[in-house]
Amino acid sequence: QVHLVESGGGLVQTGDSLRLSCAASGRTSAIYAAGWFRQAPGKERELVSTINWRDNRTAYTDSAKGRFTISRDVAKMTVYLQMNSLKPEDTAVYYCAARFEPIIYYFMNEHEYPYWGQGTQVTVSS
Repeated sequence: QVHLVESGGGLVQTGDSLRLSCAASGRTSAIYAAGWFRQAPGKERELVSTINWRDNRTAYTDSAKGRFTISRDVAKMTVYLQMNSLKPEDTAVYYCAARFEPIIYYFMNEHEYPYWGQGTQVTVSS
């Protein structure tokens, strides 16, 4: 089992930046991949970015590419999502997720991740 706790969300203005953190505890040595997802009101949860915990490879969906950066600190067992140039359409609850199995491909949906945090709200005002 892995326990994930997100933090760093908040209310910001268009163009601002935020850095989300996801602290992992438990069987952290078994983590193979982590991802950031988000869910806006009335919409389905969507993938934002993926990181391979073992070799640090990353992937981004089109909505995040060029503005967001995913990273991990193995010593702190923490995954980050640096979000720049935020837009109102980025408003959502952001979740981190983890899996122990190897990455099948870098844009797996939420059903491929068994471990989830509670989410952190990001609101971007126009």
